Amino acid sequence: MDKEFTAAILTISDSRSEKNDLSGDVIQSVMMMEGFKVKSRSIVIDEKESIESQLIEWSDSGNFDLILTTGGTGLGNRDVTPEATLSILDVEVPGISEAMRYQTLKKTPLSMLSRSITGIRSGCLIINLPGSPKAVTECLEVVIPVLCHGLDMINGRRGQHIQ
Repeated sequence: MDKEFTAAILTISDSRSEKNDLSGDVIQSVMMMEGFKVKSRSIVIDEKESIESQLIEWSDSGNFDLILTTGGTGLGNRDVTPEATLSILDVEVPGISEAMRYQTLKKTPLSMLSRSITGIRSGCLIINLPGSPKAVTECLEVVIPVLCHGLDMINGRRGQHIQ
């Protein structure tokens, strides 16, 4: 990695705390192993306004290249992470979410129930991940190989073709 990218992790849950945020822990561990600097973590309740507010604050601050959310992407009544994310994006990047669903479908048919969204706001890439540690790991395995190239493109440091 040419540049150290900065990341933030947002856990969306009515029941998790810092002590039992296993998915957030997995994300932080994987991202740090990949050379990312995780500068912030937070937990918000499953409410559209709370999610939007935190995503806007972090992405508009200019302090983060990447925000990874975990939770709230399923079919439950309180699963509103995709709606909150979509409402604040400048541009959607559907291929990332599509690739995560496609690849994880090979492991479990439940992945087709994911409604995750990916996009950019203020030069910051935002990716919705599922809420379970196992699903987070599987989705990150799909995303990691293209993440730095994508972030370089967002920041104008690279053309569209992998060198």
